[in-house]
Amino acid sequence: MRIAVSGSIATDHLMVFPGRFREQLLTGILDRVSLSFLADRLDVREGGVAANIAFGLGRLGLRPVLVGAVGADFVAHGRRLAECGVDTGSVRVCESLHTARFICTTDLDQNQIATFYAGAMAEASLIDLAAVHGRTGGLDLVLVGADDPAAMLRHTATAHRLGISVAADPSQQLARLTSRQTRDLVAGASLLFTNEYERALLLERTGWSQEEVLDRVGAWLVTRGADGVLVHTADGTRSAVPAVPARTVADPTGVGDAFRAGFLAAWCRGLSYERASQLGCALATAVLGSVGTQEYAFVWTELLASIEDAYGRPAAAEIAESVGAEARISVDGA
Repeated sequence: MRIAVSGSIATDHLMVFPGRFREQLLTGILDRVSLSFLADRLDVREGGVAANIAFGLGRLGLRPVLVGAVGADFVAHGRRLAECGVDTGSVRVCESLHTARFICTTDLDQNQIATFYAGAMAEASLIDLAAVHGRTGGLDLVLVGADDPAAMLRHTATAHRLGISVAADPSQQLARLTSRQTRDLVAGASLLFTNEYERALLLERTGWSQEEVLDRVGAWLVTRGADGVLVHTADGTRSAVPAVPARTVADPTGVGDAFRAGFLAAWCRGLSYERASQLGCALATAVLGSVGTQEYAFVWTELLASIEDAYGRPAAAEIAESVGAEARISVDGA
């Protein structure tokens, strides 16, 4: 299966606040917030939801097609992604703008406050997914991630017109989307990804009930942090997949993207929603233990061991057999 991943490509500025946001928020005056948090650490890393997901897919032996817009400062990041197996031939380079910036502060409870500057991402709507489809010899699935809203809508419409399956992942952009836009992005998707908060926001934006959403998608994956993932399918089936316990917690940024990469790497190889969610949870936990969304390191055998510990030997064996040698070579040799 050939997967295109569209969405933001960014530089992440990750800071840590050695306190708790909730202790600084005063009830009764939240409509007049003016706060400054003194961070004691700054890490500058390569990121962006599309780049993060594509990176994870590449590490698991696939060759995803990255679709997004960047500035001239993308050269080193693009080279690194290509070395991990990502096809960067459909990335649009804007010489006059910087690559997008994601500025995020995390507190002691792993809560986050972030700001995103679009930069070159504003040109993402100029990318023609039909041309990407032709250049690559045909796409089977396109994940439409958080991006310039016009680009998200254009890619979704083009994918449906061409008969390409869509994985809808509006995430952070739900705050910017209208009711009509949200409905257009969700309706007809084979997969829908949200976290718990985004789930509630999506229902509010669309005006649909959960059942009405499920009438329009194949499966809805709701990530719940340390509580794992809920899988809702169009036939009414609901299942809960617990998270893989973390040995260390460094930074939660990029965990959701890693889940998507792991899920898609298993699902596109024919595994069930449950098994795909288990691989996604294992990869998410690997990212949780490092700072930076594309900095995590692991070996395939250790990832399988964490799956066996969390879900049992049959789960690890099935994932190992299906994901296969390509992932072992890609990950162990990285």
